[in-house]
Amino acid sequence: MAGRDETDAHDAGEDPVYEAAAAWVARLASPDATDRDRDAFEAWRAADPAHADAHAELEGLWRKLGQVPDPRLRRASSKGVAGIAIVLVLGATLAFQLGLIDWLRSDLWSGVGDIVHATLADGSRIDLNTDTAIALRFSETERRVELLRGEAFFDVASDPQRPFVVRGDGLSVRAVGTRFVVRADSAEIPVGVIEGRVDVAASGRPVRISAGEAVRRAEAESLSVTAANTDRMTAWREGRLRFSGERLSAVLAELDRFRHGRIVLLDAAAGERRVTGAFDARNTDEALDAIAATMGVEVTRLSPLLVLVGSPFRKS
Repeated sequence: MAGRDETDAHDAGEDPVYEAAAAWVARLASPDATDRDRDAFEAWRAADPAHADAHAELEGLWRKLGQVPDPRLRRASSKGVAGIAIVLVLGATLAFQLGLIDWLRSDLWSGVGDIVHATLADGSRIDLNTDTAIALRFSETERRVELLRGEAFFDVASDPQRPFVVRGDGLSVRAVGTRFVVRADSAEIPVGVIEGRVDVAASGRPVRISAGEAVRRAEAESLSVTAANTDRMTAWREGRLRFSGERLSAVLAELDRFRHGRIVLLDAAAGERRVTGAFDARNTDEALDAIAATMGVEVTRLSPLLVLVGSPFRKS
């Protein structure tokens, strides 16, 4: 089974020291922070040098954003800071918990930024994209795969007596012998076929897609068939990410899948610009530098876990 090293949990911002530090930044910035809160914080900070270091780093990060006021000034704007910090803490914790739950349920999984290749018991081959987990439910009449999270490519060994079915994100993809890719992250295009045919069903009647086609999912969960560049869709299998005239916001969201922490787009107008290019999925920092150089946007790294694209301090 593939999986992350035990130390990886701390790399993604789930370190409990940093979570506690972020919570203290939020609490002390709040206008209703009490003397008891400040005393408790001082006790926590003094308990371990790592506590003081983590708090200093995160408080400096928020100040660098221009969001955290002087603690001596009880301005109402500090409520926004508390909200930002709390959202980040809860978001990181929730993401970790959901990932842990999926990992515990899975038979095969990949870590953030990893691509895993495996052969199943029936001879089918599978590639797992970054941060992906699957559970296998093989029986005498069906080969069922639960795509719990992420994205996977399937090269299915033919067995007419046992259809190969992938379920994930409200979709059911049925094949006998074919090659296709499925995403379980609410993507607009969650299924693409490289070879053969598959039937894809959501809440309504299934649609059949053939090689070179993909399924597009509308807001009402209806499915339609569209032409697709499956080479670009599956370039991640070789560690490449390819884009052709796609919105910068979508490109950044894709890069975000391959790194710990978050990429935050601060300029909605810049997010509408179109990107064409190929990037190394294993080096998203290099991709961000290339985007900064060619797209005229500013990339600011506030920490290894937080990257801003576009300046929040644009002059009028």
